[in-house]
Amino acid sequence: MFNFLKRLRTDKNESVELEPAVVQDPVVEPEVEAVAPENLAAEAIAKQPQHLAAVIEVQLPERSIGKGVRSLFGSDLLLDDLEDILLLADFGVEISLEITEELKKEANRVGASTDAELRLLLMELLTNRLTRADSALNLSDGALPYVFLVVGVNGAGKTTTIGKLSRWLADGDWKVVLGAADTFRAAAVEQLATWAERAACKIVRPLNQGQDPASVAYQTVELAIREDADIAIIDTAGRLQNKKDLMDELGKIRKAVEKQAKISEVLLVIDATMGQNAMAQAKAFAEVANVTGIVMTKLDGTAKGGILYALQKELDLPIKLVGVGEGINDFAFFSPSEFAKGLVAYK
Repeated sequence: MFNFLKRLRTDKNESVELEPAVVQDPVVEPEVEAVAPENLAAEAIAKQPQHLAAVIEVQLPERSIGKGVRSLFGSDLLLDDLEDILLLADFGVEISLEITEELKKEANRVGASTDAELRLLLMELLTNRLTRADSALNLSDGALPYVFLVVGVNGAGKTTTIGKLSRWLADGDWKVVLGAADTFRAAAVEQLATWAERAACKIVRPLNQGQDPASVAYQTVELAIREDADIAIIDTAGRLQNKKDLMDELGKIRKAVEKQAKISEVLLVIDATMGQNAMAQAKAFAEVANVTGIVMTKLDGTAKGGILYALQKELDLPIKLVGVGEGINDFAFFSPSEFAKGLVAYK
């Protein structure tokens, strides 16, 4: 399991449940160049630079996605049918052919022919291909507050993702501040406020519908710094007419945030039930949003989980988090082995 660094709290700096923030327009300050803090290795905690918070090494509470992934196979795994099954599961033409050919070669090499043997080989193949060294959330350099921007189209599950992640962090005694920067949708603000209440997080809300999202982002980071929070998570608009609008708005948000802190993650939320349409959405955001990782939602609602594999390969971006249900705890780090085991239904 991943190890992270969060703030070391003392009796004078305990995490407490807070009332919703009073939002005011941010004070205009002279622009300064954002300076990225030094990286902090876990083994060097005792030698922290002075500009970093006093931190401790922790893990998040364990979560599993194993039972939420639907299998590709209703009966025996037959090599002659595998390519068609992978295609129907949204792996894509090229990837489906590659996996099928590789599995056939490996089966011939080791003499595998039974259903159980082929499932084991396919599970291992998928696990190996999906495993990356950069799949952990960037919560490890000790330069607090960590700031996450969450992007994606409306309906993909952005706000729910933020809520579930906030609750998960809160369960691990992290202090979280949320920013409702999707200011054009009152429903998004109210939904995020509901999740903030469930996770006992403070939230920065717009004073009025349509308020400049960058000002909300600025206030969110400002509040996180003032309250000695571990992390600020900012919701962004998902209904923009073209790439230029998206780039301009995210650029303003990024500039506002970086006046006070660096951005640790830009997480792109993708709805697994969208299948190949998700690829077009992901490419559009990846081109302009400086995405660092993907969150795949509603993975339990489709037997077409191959889009997860295709996205990671096509965009060369790690899948970092997955949602597999409506429950507040149906959310976890992406585990290639659990995902592969679920797809293959290997027992």
